[in-house]
Amino acid sequence: MAGAGGGALRELLAGRARKRKSTFGSTAELRAAVLSLLDRHQNLSDLLLEVEGSAKLAGEGGREHQELSSESFIVSVLQEQASRLGVPTAVLAAKNAVTKIEQICQCSVSPSQAPLLNLDQRESLSCLLRTVKDLLENNVFSRSHFCQEIWKMKDLPVLEAVWHLHRNGITGLGELLESADGRAVEEWLCSSLCALCERAEGSPQDAEHAGRVLSDFAIVFLQNGFQPSELGRKLEFKKVPHICHAVLQRMLTWVLDAVGKEKEEDVSTLQAMRFWLNVFDVSIYKSAVHPDSLQQFFRHTLTEVLTYNPLLKVSDAIHKQREWSFTRTCSLLTTLYRKLFVAFSAKESICQLQRVLETHEVNWQHVLSCVSTLVVCHAEAELLFKDLLSHLLIKAFENYDMENMITAFLIARQAALEGPAVFMPYSEWFKASFGNASSHHGSSKKALVFLFEFLSELVPFEVAPYLKVHIMYPPFVPTKHRSVLLEYITLAKTRLADLKVAIEDMGLYEDLSSTHNSVQPQGQALRDVEKALQIFENTRKIPTSVIEASIFRRPYYTSWFLPALLRPRVLPKAPDTRMAFIDSLKRADKIPSNLYSTYIQACRARKEKMLQDESKVEPSHSKEPAEQLKAELDALRVLIVDQAKHEDVPAQIAVISDRLSNVLGHNSDENEAAILNSRIQVNVFDPQLEPCHQSVVDLLLTSFCQNLIAASYFNPPDRQGPCLSLFVKMICGHRSLIPALLGRLCQLIYHQGPSLNDAHILGLAAFMIHLCESRSLIPEIEADFGISQPVAEKVLSISEFWSCLLVCRTEESLSFCTRFCTAAVSYLLCKFSSFSCDDLCALVPPSLVKKLQYFVPRLSLEARGITSKEDKADLVWSSLTCPSLNYRRASLCLWKQARFQELLKEKAFQLSFKEWLLLELEMYPEKDVLSASERQDFHYWAIYQWYLPAPSASGGCDGDLEKACGIIIDCILDFSQRLDLGSCGQLKSVSPDIHCKLQERLKDRHRGSALGEQLWRQQELLLHRRILVGLPASTLIVTCRKGKKTVLDCEDFFHYVNSELKNISSRGYALSYGITAHFFRGLLNASLDCEESAEGVNDVLTTCQTKCPIVLFSAVLWWPRLEPLLCSQWKRLFGAPLPEELERLREYQSSAMGFLSSGRVFPLSGPPWISAAFLHCTVQQQSPRGRERNALKRLGTDTEQLLVSLLFFSLMDLISAKIAPKEGVDFQTSLEWALEILQCLEERGISWPLLFLSAEEGSRKYSVLHSAASDRHSRLLPVAFYSLTPGFHHKLLTREHVFLYVALNLYIQLLQLFVEGKDLPQPEQFRRQGLGLESDTALGYDLPCLCCVPQADPLEVISAARRFLLGAIPRCPAKSFGNVGLLLEACEKLDPEVGAALQHFSQPAAAMEVDEELFLF
Repeated sequence: MAGAGGGALRELLAGRARKRKSTFGSTAELRAAVLSLLDRHQNLSDLLLEVEGSAKLAGEGGREHQELSSESFIVSVLQEQASRLGVPTAVLAAKNAVTKIEQICQCSVSPSQAPLLNLDQRESLSCLLRTVKDLLENNVFSRSHFCQEIWKMKDLPVLEAVWHLHRNGITGLGELLESADGRAVEEWLCSSLCALCERAEGSPQDAEHAGRVLSDFAIVFLQNGFQPSELGRKLEFKKVPHICHAVLQRMLTWVLDAVGKEKEEDVSTLQAMRFWLNVFDVSIYKSAVHPDSLQQFFRHTLTEVLTYNPLLKVSDAIHKQREWSFTRTCSLLTTLYRKLFVAFSAKESICQLQRVLETHEVNWQHVLSCVSTLVVCHAEAELLFKDLLSHLLIKAFENYDMENMITAFLIARQAALEGPAVFMPYSEWFKASFGNASSHHGSSKKALVFLFEFLSELVPFEVAPYLKVHIMYPPFVPTKHRSVLLEYITLAKTRLADLKVAIEDMGLYEDLSSTHNSVQPQGQALRDVEKALQIFENTRKIPTSVIEASIFRRPYYTSWFLPALLRPRVLPKAPDTRMAFIDSLKRADKIPSNLYSTYIQACRARKEKMLQDESKVEPSHSKEPAEQLKAELDALRVLIVDQAKHEDVPAQIAVISDRLSNVLGHNSDENEAAILNSRIQVNVFDPQLEPCHQSVVDLLLTSFCQNLIAASYFNPPDRQGPCLSLFVKMICGHRSLIPALLGRLCQLIYHQGPSLNDAHILGLAAFMIHLCESRSLIPEIEADFGISQPVAEKVLSISEFWSCLLVCRTEESLSFCTRFCTAAVSYLLCKFSSFSCDDLCALVPPSLVKKLQYFVPRLSLEARGITSKEDKADLVWSSLTCPSLNYRRASLCLWKQARFQELLKEKAFQLSFKEWLLLELEMYPEKDVLSASERQDFHYWAIYQWYLPAPSASGGCDGDLEKACGIIIDCILDFSQRLDLGSCGQLKSVSPDIHCKLQERLKDRHRGSALGEQLWRQQELLLHRRILVGLPASTLIVTCRKGKKTVLDCEDFFHYVNSELKNISSRGYALSYGITAHFFRGLLNASLDCEESAEGVNDVLTTCQTKCPIVLFSAVLWWPRLEPLLCSQWKRLFGAPLPEELERLREYQSSAMGFLSSGRVFPLSGPPWISAAFLHCTVQQQSPRGRERNALKRLGTDTEQLLVSLLFFSLMDLISAKIAPKEGVDFQTSLEWALEILQCLEERGISWPLLFLSAEEGSRKYSVLHSAASDRHSRLLPVAFYSLTPGFHHKLLTREHVFLYVALNLYIQLLQLFVEGKDLPQPEQFRRQGLGLESDTALGYDLPCLCCVPQADPLEVISAARRFLLGAIPRCPAKSFGNVGLLLEACEKLDPEVGAALQHFSQPAAAMEVDEELFLF
């Protein structure tokens, strides 16, 4: 503020200028008068503020005074004063300037404004500085004296005043500091800077001024305090570097002192400290500071932070590090770290951390919070820390260095605290580091002892979760050193006991990777119940862990698990999962009766209480954690939208993760191990979510969609940074939330997809891409789609899971799937535009791209054979956000993209012909968007113009029509296994060897379990049979030229029947009627192409007698139904007599019927087994019981093969009655008929035992019969054999020397069936059958036979056969033992007692001991 003289001068000059012209004759006279006036009335220091104004007024007075400049005027005044005082003019100017500055700074209205000037002060100072600049230009101002005088002021200047001096070039801050007392100026600078930071929280103008001051000062501090020596620049100042360094150090200490006292500090103080941290913004230095100086400053600061006040011991770090996670660390410290890390790469930051750890005593709180910040804010930090941990362990075991060991453990635990989204759980790291023989400690006993000594030293300080990890996943220890491990486990359990944590009270699914304090057993039990219910709901079986706990962990099971399960509640009307689970445990005797009764009574009481007071509701949970989560999600949206704030996103996501943990409570921490180590069960068909989980998932999905839409409004996806990727990765890190997340996605996409709006679809499509990006964090998924769905209880990856959710069957679902797939692929191509095709393959489920290849040509004619390509993916994405979007146009736009067409060339994304067919089969024609004619056009294009000519490498058929037909059949079979093959009967095909294609399918089957393989083959063969019946009958027969004749070739069909089809026949020796009739119809139809049709049919049927007799046996079995059909067809086609072979079959049937009904002689022409088949089938179809015996007696001589064949067919029926009782074959009738035949054979002395041996072992004359039997019936011949024991005559042992060999061979086969667990009929298939047979002539009259064992199971079957053999072996003559030596070894192995008896009685002396006169028969 100017003095009184200054005002008088202005008035004087202004008045004189206005009132009259100057009366002075010259400029010199005027100057002399002014100087005289000033000498008497004016303060010289005030003059420095007035000159500019006076000069201006003089200029307004007229031209005659313009030559009186301000510079010359003030210089004249200063020179006059200086000469009078005897001092240099420059020194006088400097002193007067300092005096005026002191006056300006003292005019502060309030002490709180100490570091900054007010508006009047800034105006006055500005005037002064302009004058001083003029003086400097005229060399009448001494900088050095000015700097010295500044520090002599009574009160040191305001910080902003010093800044103005520096900023305006009056004197640099360095020059000022060099002239000051170092210690005093340090104190002044630090106090002023602190005050400046506090003042920054005032008005926006104050904050702006404070920011400018701080930035310029920081540049000076770095330029002088961290000047690289290698620059070769001569230092101008001696004191300044030390002062700058010291100020920065003291200000850092000011901040670090508050880190441990954040909760105690005033909010304004904390805000001031955050303002100081702006010093660490790299952007403020730009080109003003050498990069090396900047690196040196940041490296020094990081070192100082890590080594600041290293008072905490390692034991403190072990115990407290859980409190030093990213979200729990003081925000000042994490903000400082994040700003420092901007100057370094992640690798450089970790290298600096490693150097500090190796060379300094450190503050463990700061070190570990630094680790947390690094893994949260740097995506690549995980791999770098793994390398660091490996390095530390190697050094530790090389030198047996405890320091490196503890450092590795602390870093691994700290990184794991941030969750699996950023670092592997501690339990996984511990297992990977020490869980196998190749681990660091496995090299020697010394290394092993070193490890356990280290772990033992940790025990007194450990928290329970880490001890549990060490106990449950112990280090690998060789057997000979197990005592070392046992000692440690004992010590660890003692520590757990001290912590009041019993290892016996550990939950069934407790998270051993969690570092939070152990929950109480009752809390863990509740979570175990939830997990057990989830497993039971998906498997309908009591979880193995629950069964084991009920046996081996009885105290926990009865004291904690059952009370948690049996909490009283109002039972639902329809039993829910919990009720079903409780009932299952009750039936398994896993719940005590008294406890169950108490539970039921308590539930009834709860229901009565509810009925009495319907208005009572349970208190709702606090909404505060959810509100906090929502607030943080809203804050994230602000950061994502602003590209300049993307660097703050990782920290904000870490905060969201912490809030999410609070909302989920135990679920986010305690159940991680259960989900980490087990598959996720998802009931896609009927997903059920807990309300609390659904609300959280909805909140997260809504936030993701809103963030995506908001960010896309300003930037395309490729310029949105990694924000959304980090967000999804964070969600996946909460493993316990994944089942609810996947269940909610099932509801939204699988069940509600067509009702979603465009914003939902865009958001979920992008979410799917990022979920696939984080696929390593998601366990395998056991998806239950219901019994009618394409996939049932299949283990899926996350990509496969998405594919199963997008099912297209109707017009609505087709529209939704097209929109979803278009949005997903468009987002992928835009978001990851720089990725190669190989990289893109890992980010999108291939099925989505394949579905687009199906949808787009189906919906758009333009896409069929598209040639033009566009190359702007961002335009596709921007068009998707348009509310009026037509999904067909958007998908076509994507289809035309050059990038998308390149993607289609990748093998993983190519839609094969088979996949196209399966998608088309799933579409419901009546609900299709295409009309019948449009669909036909689409099919014609896809098959004939696209897939048929396309190479097989791209999923086509290489122009091979036969190959295309084979693919069609494979598709129908695959589809039929999942859905009902309703339209199979109308399928047309022109493949001439379709049965060969079916056989190839069976051969290509990947092997699984034996039972699973057997069931699969049975199902597959049944489908094959239905396919064959649905094909035109003539496709089973191939016509070909042989010389000049056209012949019928059935060789492939016969081979297929003999190798496959006969094995699904329940009758054992005949095919089903459907396939039999279909073959004969095809045979007659195909004969039309032959010159001699009858001859062609005869040739085929003659070939059947040797190459495929089962076809003839089938014709015999079904002849009553087959004959009229064939006669009618032949007459319609040719109008001629039946072919000779068909006519012969008619004659056989007529002869059999006449033989049984009228007593005519049975002719023995042709193959005896065909005659036997007709006689057998006729007996079974029409003969009354009791007439068979008489009919057999009337058979003539030379009927050996006929009778043995009859026995064979009766045995086949006997086995069929056992394994397929619903097929209409009666066991009692079959057995009686077999025994009648057997008696007839005995009476005629016909040898029959060789029938039970294979063609290789026995007589080849029965090979035709054996070739017709199914594999299962052949394997069960031992059962049939031992069913006939009542019919074995007493002369059989002496007459048939091979009988003992056959009986032993079949007994061994029976034992092998039992050992292998195959084929033997189950107990319910054996029922007591009253035979009423006389047994006085039976070999086994005193031995129980198979058919007489009530409710027999396989073991009883074997026991009966065994008793029969033990009774028969002593009665066999010596000749019977001739060949049994071949079976002796196997018999001794499977049944030592029978083997011993066989060994004993096979000796000649032992055979003589048997008294032939004993009454054995």
